Amino acid sequence: MWKKLSFLQKNLIWSIPSIMVLGIIYGYFYNPTSLKALILPFTFLMVYPMMVTLQMKKVLSKGDMKLQVVTQVINFAIIPFVAYFIGTIFFKESPLIALGLLMAALLPTSGMTISWTGFAKGNLNAAIKMTIIGLIAGSIAAPVYAKWLMGTVIEIPLVGIFRQIALVVFLPMLAGYATQRILIRVLGEAKYHKDIKKKFPMLSTLGVLGIVFVAMAIKSKTIIGEPSMLLYLFVPLVILYGINFTLSTIVGKLFFNRGDGIALVYGTVMRNLSIALAISMTVFGEKGSDIALIIAMAYIIQVQAAAWYVRFTDTIFGTAPADIVQDVMATGVFSLDENASLHDAIRLLDEEMIHSVAVLSKDDKPSGIITAENIINLIAGNTPLDKKLGNLKLAPPLTCRQDTPLKEVIGNMKRKHEYRILVTDSNGALKGIVTESDILDTFSAPAKNTKRTKNQ
Repeated sequence: MWKKLSFLQKNLIWSIPSIMVLGIIYGYFYNPTSLKALILPFTFLMVYPMMVTLQMKKVLSKGDMKLQVVTQVINFAIIPFVAYFIGTIFFKESPLIALGLLMAALLPTSGMTISWTGFAKGNLNAAIKMTIIGLIAGSIAAPVYAKWLMGTVIEIPLVGIFRQIALVVFLPMLAGYATQRILIRVLGEAKYHKDIKKKFPMLSTLGVLGIVFVAMAIKSKTIIGEPSMLLYLFVPLVILYGINFTLSTIVGKLFFNRGDGIALVYGTVMRNLSIALAISMTVFGEKGSDIALIIAMAYIIQVQAAAWYVRFTDTIFGTAPADIVQDVMATGVFSLDENASLHDAIRLLDEEMIHSVAVLSKDDKPSGIITAENIINLIAGNTPLDKKLGNLKLAPPLTCRQDTPLKEVIGNMKRKHEYRILVTDSNGALKGIVTESDILDTFSAPAKNTKRTKNQ
């Protein structure tokens, strides 16, 4: 199942158009009314997993105030008004569709902001912060903007929208963060990052595809009866995204370095269409499918445009700097405190099916690494199983800082004949691990996110 979901997630360029076609076909041959009952479950499935993986602590990090302010100015002081004016031009007689275009523009950033910034080798930390700030600010601002700009032509249930946002954004956000902390506490940070975290975005993708399918099925007969409607929706969306990409690229190029500029582009162009769809389909009743149609169409343009933009980032912003360890390392390392026993190490290696575990001092700095081979030798030498790891003669671990050039790490691996290196921050605290498999993944598929190896 996970392989199939992973395939759908990695191929959104094709999976979203395909599911739209399937929805149209289903709605033409079958009565789609019963599908409306799936809207709320699909909405939860779409939003909650995304919240589990959000890194809330990134919001508190410092050093990019200018970038964050400019990003949110574009998101809330420019793009919503561009969308509104495009809507008044193209959809003067169709206010519901104009509202859908506005809703798509009012909810900036999504998990894809982080993904595409990573693919283009932009500033990931800034992208994570943009995503969280944009999600919270957009959720609060969207109902107000909708009422202000469209309230004279459409009845905007302000209280209903706020209630639904609380239900589909803030409740899942709290539940997701609680789930994240519980999983880390119960399973450990290493296992969470290694096995659990990567599965949640796949579930979110399933929710997105489900909502798109329902939206297309409900509007199926309208679309088939008037296929020119798709072109009618497509043109203003292309204009909106074209203006957005152009403006953000110019600002990013003129005022920021390469990494920050790329983060700004994806932090302002990638809209949270999932939440916009959820609000449209759940708040506006029968009218929701009209509003949701243009939002569903936006998925096609957004994903395609983001994928193509990656190919031009080096031309626009300059060649990416040499890879550093932080770009490829796996976060979350299986580790034990120096006060843990040899038996604890054996049990951890057995339960997690790994080959080594880091040993940490009281200040969370790596003091050694114990491997399965070490353990066999210790047992053969009649070392008591209750002996503390801090009292064992462990070889000092090979370490490097997060900002170490990747080529330097490869050279150290070759010289030392050691193919797992612990990664620390500037204070020496353990932050991750880089292995030969991580490096091979990077060179074999540079456009993909590296995955955590099991052979730690």
